[in-house]
Amino acid sequence: MNSDVQKDIVETFKKLNEVFSKFSENEINQIPFQRSWTSGQVVQHIILACSGFPQLFSGNTEKTTRKPDEKIKDIEGLFLNFSIKMDSPIFLIPAKKEYSKNELSLELLKIESELLDCAEKYDLTLTCLDFEVPGFEKFTMYEWIDFALVHTQRHTHQLNTIFQYITKL
Repeated sequence: MNSDVQKDIVETFKKLNEVFSKFSENEINQIPFQRSWTSGQVVQHIILACSGFPQLFSGNTEKTTRKPDEKIKDIEGLFLNFSIKMDSPIFLIPAKKEYSKNELSLELLKIESELLDCAEKYDLTLTCLDFEVPGFEKFTMYEWIDFALVHTQRHTHQLNTIFQYITKL
């Protein structure tokens, strides 16, 4: 399971970085349309949502009494449905500020590295007890990584939309 998870991590972040690399330093701070985040804010949101996995995984856990991937279908069904608009929890809303493309890119590399490390060294079938996504029960480590990747895929799609909009102006 772990090597497949690591391949998924690499592939997800490769696609994210391909899209993000298209933006110029100026474009990452450009508001594409009313009530939208900039691409810099979207990437910062991904960083906020995908940070802290080493701490979460080294926290309180228990042996899982259900299939370790049981919630994945629900996670993917929700986050990969691009026709619905979601509101971010307040603690994941990125600041309205000028972002540095290089700094954001370095943070993405750090998160990818942390996720790869977690996938390698932890038993992904264990359930994490210290945090849960609102609307869901506790996730296994495997589901947490899937959540991070599916959430990133959702926002990679959003970045593509923002880039298309900005380059049409």
